[in-house]
Amino acid sequence: MSYKSILKVIGVVAAVSAVVFTGCEGNSGVDPNDPNNPNNGGGGGNYTYSGRTVTIGGKVWMAENLNRATGNSECYENSADSCAKYGRVYTWADAKNACPSGWHLPSDDEWTALTDAVGGASTAGTKLKASSGWYTNGNGTDQYGFSALPGGSGNSDGSFSGAGYGGGWWSATEVGASYAWYRGMGGLVENVTRYVDSKTYLFSVRCVRN
Repeated sequence: MSYKSILKVIGVVAAVSAVVFTGCEGNSGVDPNDPNNPNNGGGGGNYTYSGRTVTIGGKVWMAENLNRATGNSECYENSADSCAKYGRVYTWADAKNACPSGWHLPSDDEWTALTDAVGGASTAGTKLKASSGWYTNGNGTDQYGFSALPGGSGNSDGSFSGAGYGGGWWSATEVGASYAWYRGMGGLVENVTRYVDSKTYLFSVRCVRN
């Protein structure tokens, strides 16, 4: 079963749980789709990352999901609260240009180097996942301070799935004109998996310092 299929299944569970929280959406007064609003991670061309970083395998990575608003990025289920918790999800084209000056979207090779540096992809999920914030007892050990959080995914039709249960992170490496590589982590698995999917899907972003 592909990562997208897994998220669609667990998204059904998430949708049931989300009923409890729908009354909280939009209470912050922040427009989650305004790319120039610094309160939701925006700031237009002046955006500067001031969050946590972590060095793994000689590379400096952001230690949280990017929350910079762009034209084709979204807060999960259009909730500013989700952006604050998980960061935004991006189409591949926007992910390529979302990282601030001095940073870049990691290549497929850089993602592989990251998982190799923590002992290999088969156990990297457990070591890279945050120690809280994952549903169904899916938390990791956060051994390296990478603090991966499950931002779920979005589709071009405006639907979302999987936040709290799984996350995907784009790489900069294309597979033909319409697809690109990304990495996926799930709450119930130890590994980090390499997938390819349509550039129109929306996944999380981690940037690497140049």
